[in-house]
Amino acid sequence: MTHPTPPPGTEADGRVVRVYLVDDHELMRRGLQGVLDADPGIEVVGESASAAEAVRRIPAVRPDVALLDVRLPDGSGIEVCRSVRARDPSVRALMITSYDDDEARTAAVLAGAAGFILKQIRGRELLDAVHRVAAGEELSAGLRTEAGAGGPPRMDEVALSSLTPRERRVLDLIVEGLTNGEIGERLSISEKTVRNHVTNVLAKLGFTRRTQAAVYMVRRET
Repeated sequence: MTHPTPPPGTEADGRVVRVYLVDDHELMRRGLQGVLDADPGIEVVGESASAAEAVRRIPAVRPDVALLDVRLPDGSGIEVCRSVRARDPSVRALMITSYDDDEARTAAVLAGAAGFILKQIRGRELLDAVHRVAAGEELSAGLRTEAGAGGPPRMDEVALSSLTPRERRVLDLIVEGLTNGEIGERLSISEKTVRNHVTNVLAKLGFTRRTQAAVYMVRRET
């Protein structure tokens, strides 16, 4: 007995991938939706133009994939990714941006994004990326390997042990992807004090950017 072949783009089990769009430009959202709607295996279940609205609505809609613009007027898609996945890790995040920025790519990986693509991507490639991410594939796997193999310079244990308990806690929160304001709230200290701690941490560890420190710690623990 033969079984009917599923329509092009649908998953093998016939399941439709539910996608949520986040981009502050209406024309871009309309363009993305047009491409996604052309695939019978994808359904756009919602959209937002701001980070605040996305953080509120995505957990309620529970899409399979959240397609997030990196730059938003009130924050970033990376912050949305971190917040949403902290509440519901089943939501897969696919970052999309106009600029190929290594630091943003690394920050996206640390926030739990499954992929990072450019807006110049072709329609067929976008659809393929959405299906792969929905199926559990990590499009950022290469970046994870690259960050682990050749990212920040090595440091000895003496430098790491030179951190005070508070500085080490700040470093742990940097690794979690928290902003200075969020770290201040978590530790009940001012944002200015957090900035001072971050400056000391980077100086002691020999880094110039907090992303370098975060990638090093992730690599060290794997």
